[in-house]
Amino acid sequence: MFVHDTRLRVRYAETDQMGQMYYGRYAELFEVGRVEALRALGFPYRRIEERGVMLPVRDLHVRYHKPVRYDDEIIVRTTIAEPLSVRIRFTYELLNEDGELLTEGETTLVFVDAGTKRPCRAPDDLVAAIAPFFR
Repeated sequence: MFVHDTRLRVRYAETDQMGQMYYGRYAELFEVGRVEALRALGFPYRRIEERGVMLPVRDLHVRYHKPVRYDDEIIVRTTIAEPLSVRIRFTYELLNEDGELLTEGETTLVFVDAGTKRPCRAPDDLVAAIAPFFR
């Protein structure tokens, strides 16, 4: 299992009139966590895309427990809990400064050949980079 934490501060523009994060912004936080987790593995999205592979989101699930509020410092904990194939599944936990669980989420992305627009296997070097976390 690979786990990566990204710290962020909630900006005013991300909140609604009640000072809580607008529900549509949670997917953006998950994307930040996902991108930074892959970067930590040595695979920024750009590197994957330069290999002719795209990563569209197949599905997104969110469960809200407590509100995320303006100016909160939060941790986006991103986990890859299973080996890669033609898809990669990320789970997310948004935690406040005290470690309280605020939100849980999950996305599944599919590796797609940019030329054919058909699913393909994950790049071998990405599979190799994450393999040690599943031994």
